[in-house]
Amino acid sequence: MHPQLPVRIDAPTERRNPRTLEIDDVPTLDVLRLLNAEDRIPAEAVAAVLPDLARLVDETARRIRAGGRLHYFGAGTSGRLAVMDAAELIPTFGLAPGIVVAHHAGGMHALVEPVEGLEDQESAGEADAAEVGPGDVAVGIAASGRTPYVGGALRAARAAGAFTALVSANPEAGLAGRADVHLGVDTGPEAIAGSTRLKAATAHKLVLNNLSTAVMIAQGRTYSNLMVDVAATNDKLRGRVLNILVEATGLDEDRCGAALAASGGELKTALVGLLAECSPEQARKALEIGDGSVRTALRTFG
Repeated sequence: MHPQLPVRIDAPTERRNPRTLEIDDVPTLDVLRLLNAEDRIPAEAVAAVLPDLARLVDETARRIRAGGRLHYFGAGTSGRLAVMDAAELIPTFGLAPGIVVAHHAGGMHALVEPVEGLEDQESAGEADAAEVGPGDVAVGIAASGRTPYVGGALRAARAAGAFTALVSANPEAGLAGRADVHLGVDTGPEAIAGSTRLKAATAHKLVLNNLSTAVMIAQGRTYSNLMVDVAATNDKLRGRVLNILVEATGLDEDRCGAALAASGGELKTALVGLLAECSPEQARKALEIGDGSVRTALRTFG
């Protein structure tokens, strides 16, 4: 008897790229030119799915405002990107831990030591999605659009009543039917066939960047293009807080520093106080009325 052959994967990222067939037989500079040419594709591919991404952003922002959470599920490179995105929201936007949660097949240990077999287990995804509630959003990330771990997570999340989304690099992804929104970012064959840490990963990083940033903007965690909920946990970030006040108000460092001190180090309070020329107490009240949005708070002053 012959051993059973593995099932071949038919996904765009697994196909050979006709533009890079000679990549192993050209000088280094030409190798890099070929890679760079492929790297120009992801941004345009993401642009094509922006309407669906907007739907996901709006639903996520609505659910987080109502007390829900955003869950990411991924294996390998996809899971690592998810962990990075979730972690960076805490210092960048002052987001409380646990609101955006990344679930990586194999756990945190698999971030540095790959545990590839777990991505083939739907049950592992279902187990990791056990904490997803009906008011949450679950986003599965899988370049091929077929990863069983992600499929199990999406199935469990949908059964729990959560809003579900799939981010893939396969417009015909097999798991699309388990998602309310499918962002099938069409990046095509990789420069090295099957190496989805290249274009597919770049596109998925862009999608996650756009998703989480747009949700944070909707939450009032920016004023103009400034991060007004940044957590000043080190010298660099404390300097950034002062820079933000100076940039947003046009006032000198001494006055901004004094306002920050009078506001107990609360950047938003100091900012509203300076722009509206009011006391810290009045600024806090306006921010409370404005649900944390600086622009909305300023409108309360007429």
